[in-house]
Amino acid sequence: MIWQIRLAQPTDAVALQACARAAFEGYVPRMNRAPAPMSADLTAPIARKEVHVASAPDGAALGFVLCRVAGEEMLLDTLAVWPAQAGRGIGRSLVAHIEGAAHAQGLRAVTLYTNAAMVENLRFYARLGYVSTGRRMQDGFDRVFFRKALV
Repeated sequence: MIWQIRLAQPTDAVALQACARAAFEGYVPRMNRAPAPMSADLTAPIARKEVHVASAPDGAALGFVLCRVAGEEMLLDTLAVWPAQAGRGIGRSLVAHIEGAAHAQGLRAVTLYTNAAMVENLRFYARLGYVSTGRRMQDGFDRVFFRKALV
């Protein structure tokens, strides 16, 4: 592995928001609108220590994950990797990092949702052991919900 995973710092916010825009822009034509992460402000989640960054040895952000504890589960809110870095295992590493953190906190599961139009994500999470728990419209988005039990 040629990256490390660390907590995001306030100085990372601009680069991470650019990463989210780049990572999700390809879905705009499929969804006929911008995915929610493209316009999300990461300032407050970074301050709450909810954002973890995969960074290169020079400190450059390669991708990030935004997550938070929700009851007895960890909600994986956003996973984004710069398109030029896709396919290297960065996303898998970030998900594994969050699963490890959730397990260490004694949480029961990691949950997430993704847009139904993001078919690549549906396959990605299934390969990582996530099970679909339903599909419904939420906030105007057609979302598929997943869960992975940790215990």
